[in-house]
Amino acid sequence: MKDGVLLVSEIFRSIQGEGSRTGRPCSFVRLAGCNLRCDWCDTRYAYQGGAGMTVPAVLGQLEQMDCRLVMLTGGEPLLQPTAPLLLERLCQAGYETLLQTNGTQDIAALDRRVVRCLDIKCPGSGQGNSLLRTNIAALRPGDEVKFVLANKSDYHFARRLIWEYNLSSRCGVILQPVWGLLDGADLAQWILADALDVRLGLQLHKILWPTRERAV
Repeated sequence: MKDGVLLVSEIFRSIQGEGSRTGRPCSFVRLAGCNLRCDWCDTRYAYQGGAGMTVPAVLGQLEQMDCRLVMLTGGEPLLQPTAPLLLERLCQAGYETLLQTNGTQDIAALDRRVVRCLDIKCPGSGQGNSLLRTNIAALRPGDEVKFVLANKSDYHFARRLIWEYNLSSRCGVILQPVWGLLDGADLAQWILADALDVRLGLQLHKILWPTRERAV
């Protein structure tokens, strides 16, 4: 795509299903393209395709949705050079702006008003060595780190990083079971046994709309 244009997979309004803002109405801008291939990915349709849109066009569509919470997601949105500009313009327009990123791209230079939601990939995803470790140093108290866990080995991986980097004192930390692979009750017991200062996340959109594959 040429400079100033975003490759957009979909724009929609739904209920935020993950993170500390779970349950709130939220507009989503999903960009196309991803540099990872997680085994349990539920948005494979965003790996390719999409439609070219300028930043003003995206902002115009969001304005019609009348929702002040917006998440930029993917795919991996930071693969697109225009994504930081879109984030900046969202903040300037007064949106509460969230970024969902897989942790492989540098987040340090992004507009400081953006809430960075860093999705650290565990070994069960098949992408457990993908994290750009310098991103951890860039985290601020308002940001969030998420680990999506397929099994207890993934839990041990997440626990080690939480302790190694003292993540719970840096920002919000969410442990989330892979839908259909790990029982949330089991994860709850592990968290309690280790007295981890984290949030257990269940994908609310999967509970509300279990058969819907897009626009959730």
